[in-house]
Amino acid sequence: MAPKFGDLKHFCDKNGWIMVRNTDHWYYEKVLNDGTLLRTKISHAVSKEIPQNLWDRILRKQLHITEKDFWKGL
Repeated sequence: MAPKFGDLKHFCDKNGWIMVRNTDHWYYEKVLNDGTLLRTKISHAVSKEIPQNLWDRILRKQLHITEKDFWKGL
């Protein structure tokens, strides 16, 4: 089940992501222990569900976690 953009924002706020910009979207970054820089952007439409194909890409390419770990992190 794909979350809403508000769930993604809550996850970032709770798990050490830093908001670097608040313009047309919220832009977040997180530096991992190995120096890897992760970036994601989140729509201001917090009540809108993230489309499944986009959600799969966000997990894999931006957050670098599994969906199970995402839900645990909320």
